[in-house]
Amino acid sequence: MQRCLTDSGTGHATGTQSEAPPAVRPFADIEAAPAPRRGWNAAGWALRLSRLKARMAGTPAGAVVPCLDFRVRINDGPNFYILFKDIFVQRIYHFEAARPDPLVVDCGSNIGMSVLYFKHVYPAARVIAFEPDPAIFPLLRENVERNGLERVELHQAAVAAASGALGLASDGVCASCLEPYATDAAPRQPSVTVPAVRLGDVLTGPVDFLKMNIEGAEWDVIADGEPCLRHVREMVIEYHHLPGLPRTLHRILQVLDRCGFEYLINDFDGQTNPGACPPFRLTPATRYFLLIYARRRE
Repeated sequence: MQRCLTDSGTGHATGTQSEAPPAVRPFADIEAAPAPRRGWNAAGWALRLSRLKARMAGTPAGAVVPCLDFRVRINDGPNFYILFKDIFVQRIYHFEAARPDPLVVDCGSNIGMSVLYFKHVYPAARVIAFEPDPAIFPLLRENVERNGLERVELHQAAVAAASGALGLASDGVCASCLEPYATDAAPRQPSVTVPAVRLGDVLTGPVDFLKMNIEGAEWDVIADGEPCLRHVREMVIEYHHLPGLPRTLHRILQVLDRCGFEYLINDFDGQTNPGACPPFRLTPATRYFLLIYARRRE
């Protein structure tokens, strides 16, 4: 087992670590049926997603909704729709593990949809999940416990370039960020203090997949954690181009190249990421997001 830094009162482990992991679901079956039902073509999915989007627009915060075989308490209907579409339909965090019980580090878990996906594809996976927002973390914990997920380790903490206590600007939904990165005009609650850990305190041994969605802090965390990236086999980093933030995409890619990764860049789709749709324009107010998928060179 890999060591993960746990401050007293911030680490929450679920499941029994000493039990043998259950068998992995067949990889081919997951490939053939990544979504709730088999045999749905693109048009069928588009129609069903359109209906889901409309339905979730009227679903109140705190509702419990179905997600494949899971039940999920949500903090916002449109947020759940985007997460389901991107994670379970588009499969933005899918990876091909070399073993049935991969180790996944999830930085920025929100309500736990990514955790559910990892455990859906690899039931024997061990997942170490970080979510700093005190308004969101209880939902993450409830969704893990509600669905009986084992070998999931939860930490109410931010992953940052420095450890200790840091200020968090919370929106309570999906855009909470550490104070230095709250440079845009997005509405947020008064700042709260949260514990933070460095990436190097988490990546202390081989990691099959690293997922990072930390709302603008990605460059500082990658730069600080560069020496430990050698432990990672595959990763997805969400890059945030937001008003007031420095432009660091090229720096992240340089680090990945130095550390021996091939990479590709994806821009989600027009619903999730309208700022990247043509006709293209760049102004000081431009907002867009990119997915950086990286895999260690063979």
